[in-house]
Amino acid sequence: MNSKPGNIKRSLLIIAGTFFVGLGILGIFLPLLPTTPLLLLAAALYSRSSGRFYNWLIHNRWFGKYISDYREGKGVPGKVKLSSITFLWLTIIVSLILIDVLWIRILLVIIAAGVTIHILLIRPR
Repeated sequence: MNSKPGNIKRSLLIIAGTFFVGLGILGIFLPLLPTTPLLLLAAALYSRSSGRFYNWLIHNRWFGKYISDYREGKGVPGKVKLSSITFLWLTIIVSLILIDVLWIRILLVIIAAGVTIHILLIRPR
């Protein structure tokens, strides 16, 4: 096999970018995964490895808005913040009821608190 180091690096960056796009997609549905930072990370990885993947991501009709809103400094409507935080904590409470492992419970509360703070610090629209 005659692979150049640059090709290996490029492939690894594309794989990592694709992984973070996948996590970002999950973040749309799971309140503990922050969608926008994951998509921003994927965009950064794609920008260093593949113009085609980068352009696909930033112009994608579903994901592109997350990235462009963040890059343009647009805020989040208060109603969206409230529903996000409410859904986050309802999910966490259900998880705390179902999970009987103390360290996992503590970790979930810490993560939820961090996500809540992050959401509250985003500029309102």
